[in-house]
Amino acid sequence: MDSIRGKPLTSEIKKNVVSVKQYFDRNKFQPSESSYKRTAEALGIWLATVKRVMADYSRDPSLLDKPTKMRGCPAHSVSTSYQEAVRTFIRTANKNGEYITLTAIRDFLAKEPRDESFHITTLARTLNRWGFEFGQGTRSQHLKEKDHVIAARHHYIRKKRNNRAPGGDINTFCPEVYLDESYVNKNHSNDFIWYSGEDGPWVQKPTGKGERLIIINAITKSGWVPNAKLVFKSTTKTGDYHGQMNWELFKKWFTERLLPNIPSKSLIVMDNAPYHNILSEHSSPTPSCSRKRILDWLEQNKIYCREDCLKSELVEIMKKIAHEPIYAIDEIAKSFGHEVLRTPPYHPELQPIEICWGVVKNHIARNCDFTMKNLIKQLDTGFEKVTAETCSKIIAKIRKVEDEFWTDDLQFDSIENG
Repeated sequence: MDSIRGKPLTSEIKKNVVSVKQYFDRNKFQPSESSYKRTAEALGIWLATVKRVMADYSRDPSLLDKPTKMRGCPAHSVSTSYQEAVRTFIRTANKNGEYITLTAIRDFLAKEPRDESFHITTLARTLNRWGFEFGQGTRSQHLKEKDHVIAARHHYIRKKRNNRAPGGDINTFCPEVYLDESYVNKNHSNDFIWYSGEDGPWVQKPTGKGERLIIINAITKSGWVPNAKLVFKSTTKTGDYHGQMNWELFKKWFTERLLPNIPSKSLIVMDNAPYHNILSEHSSPTPSCSRKRILDWLEQNKIYCREDCLKSELVEIMKKIAHEPIYAIDEIAKSFGHEVLRTPPYHPELQPIEICWGVVKNHIARNCDFTMKNLIKQLDTGFEKVTAETCSKIIAKIRKVEDEFWTDDLQFDSIENG
């Protein structure tokens, strides 16, 4: 039996502990040794664990069937993979007029397949980062999305709806191109396999995630954009893969790999990654810019401020006259006859290419042998599984999600402000 130290005990393992301990109690071996110790060594678990299981069994045999509670501190962060499920949970509760609290969200996450535990404070910080706030509802206080998130989503969906050609299919006035970056590690594989109960699992997964490949690509309703795929090896194995990207690399790929291979007058959809939002030299500054840049821009517009003005004061003055920021990538796209549209923050479910990444990575996970050579091979095969039919179905599915957001936002607005 493989060592299970560091993992919660299943009911089957607990029962095995009791059976083995009772076997050693019935049979005396030489040299004499504690049956507790023999059981721990035979099953590859801690001696203290054996004593705890036997104590529970002596107190109440039914305790063996209860799942073991995870020990240690709750996680200090909530994975972004929960984002879509949490937003749906909160919006559904708001729509039904239900009182929604952090405790209710924590209980909801506890029922998810991964069954993770999160501290209330961690959830509160995460919800704030994802664009939610605790405010006054029509009947009572409730969790709701922040106004700037709702406005960004409505602006985005309005643009998408205006681009739809008449009819129920996915035809559009301007061809829609969805681009994104992702990554995959050498040891990316399925965690669960079928195996003989007597022999146990033979596959030994390496520790760690292994070397990492960064991927950039784009799709249309016709499939992957021809010749747009870029794959390169990351210099780090952990951390945010966005840290391996920069403006110069993205600009080079955008101008040399993407623009020459997409239809004319395309609507290019991307997220708000930092290297997507590099300001143009013609743009007004934003609050995140340096104090000097804001001050220089104000003076260029003949608005002179005292030298002892704080940055926060300069930002307030700038907001009154500044136009929307102009991004360098938007200007490049416009020079080729295209338009850029950014997805609203915290909404990966509105990007169809995210589902395409899932198809590719699932194929890699099912065919992993923990080598870089095989990873590159399976990556190419995984891309082949995303066909024009796949992309058409995904885009049609995302369109339904857009329509649901559009309808629900109008309904919420009429209830809150009607």
